[in-house]
Amino acid sequence: MQTEETTYPIYSPASVLGLFSNALKINATVNLVYLKGRYSFGLGKAYGNYYYDLLFSESDNTAIVVRISALLRTKIQNNEVYTLRGYIEKNIKNSSIELRFVVDEIIQQEEKAISEEELQRYELIQEKLEKGSQDLETVIRNKILKGEPIRIANIYGHNAIVQRDFAEGLDVSQKYFQLSEYTCNITSSTSIADKLKTVSASEYDIVALVRGGGDRQSMEAFSDIELSKLFIHLSAVTVTAIGHTVDETLLDKLADKRFHLPHDYGAGLHAIVEKLSHEKSNSRALLIDEVKKDVAKQFSEQVKTLTEQLTKKTEEFQKLQEISARQLQETQKNFTEQQKQSQLQMENDKKQITLLHEKNLQSAINEKTAFLKAGLEVLEKENERLLTEAAKSKQDYTKIIIAAIVALMIGFLLAKVFG
Repeated sequence: MQTEETTYPIYSPASVLGLFSNALKINATVNLVYLKGRYSFGLGKAYGNYYYDLLFSESDNTAIVVRISALLRTKIQNNEVYTLRGYIEKNIKNSSIELRFVVDEIIQQEEKAISEEELQRYELIQEKLEKGSQDLETVIRNKILKGEPIRIANIYGHNAIVQRDFAEGLDVSQKYFQLSEYTCNITSSTSIADKLKTVSASEYDIVALVRGGGDRQSMEAFSDIELSKLFIHLSAVTVTAIGHTVDETLLDKLADKRFHLPHDYGAGLHAIVEKLSHEKSNSRALLIDEVKKDVAKQFSEQVKTLTEQLTKKTEEFQKLQEISARQLQETQKNFTEQQKQSQLQMENDKKQITLLHEKNLQSAINEKTAFLKAGLEVLEKENERLLTEAAKSKQDYTKIIIAAIVALMIGFLLAKVFG
């Protein structure tokens, strides 16, 4: 008796997926449908002139992938509610079938009503703007210049592995920072708030929330109102690096500094340290150049001043020479005039002396003549008297002889004077 072998169809995994893909044909996959929900941008990159974003249900966080052309996407605002027309397409990937909504037309954008929670978020943002942000670079710069370590508290999720990314970004600048690591349930706003309260008591310079990414639903914790109120009043510089490059949470808006990724956070700190190091090196060179410039400038100014002073002194000396030359000429002229006047005066004096001498001599002669005349008169009278007496006494011959002698003497003197 011959045994019959059992036969059955054999399929490959691809065949099975293809069968089910072809079997899922409903009206929504072949006809145009309308979807309404909150539109959320995806990674921000276009593939073949199409973007891949998400459309969330208004009542929950259920979402479907949206494929939209670059042109239509320019008319979309992130996180706004839209009614879109399009069709559903299927994408088979890794034993799973993914549904995508291909947008054909934007039908309507609903006006967004402001909820109480959104109003509170707005008030927190306004409060942060009024309070002002602390500058991360300034804090790090001041600490390094004082020679003090920068104390950092990084808050990670349980079992996180992004610490390595942060350390790689920080690189050789780790020596300037005193790092402390804390962990909590990073998807729970309550857990994060409790950890922030613990950290705030230790007076850190920088407090950072660090996460490597995750789905959008888990990001809601970073927009919690109560957590945000606590976060905004921290005295330290607040930093977020929670892994999403597109969506911006409320804590991102309230943080003093936002980094997209943990590696970016570490690299940002490293860049600040490197910048300060280069500035120090450049400042030394600039200081030397400035000193050289100042010395050269001072020397140039001194040379200029001395040159001006020398020119001024030269001009003064030249003027003094001219004045001295004029004074010398005047002196010589005056001396010549004085010499001439003196010569004339001497000549006049000589004439005066000659005339005076002649006058004096004549006066002396006249006086002598008068004196002799007077003596002569006396002698004559005496002679007359003697003659009278002689006449009276003719016999007195002695007197006659004396009278004759006296007369001879007088005649001799007169001859000598007038001769």
